[in-house]
Amino acid sequence: MAYTPELNRPAAATLRRIAWSLNKPMTKTINAIIIKLPKLMDKENVCASCRDPSACNICGFNGNDAA
Repeated sequence: MAYTPELNRPAAATLRRIAWSLNKPMTKTINAIIIKLPKLMDKENVCASCRDPSACNICGFNGNDAA
């Protein structure tokens, strides 16, 4: 799935520095960040706000590997 996020300058600068520290490209870094997010967020709140229950089988908030 191709999606090019439009980041503002501070977000892009932060992502770039995280990528440098991991020695990975920004695309792989943002993917890694998204994979980690479900462990840091309130699953019940996210799932209650979900607008696409057809993707539960691939969603990181449902115990699956995100991204």
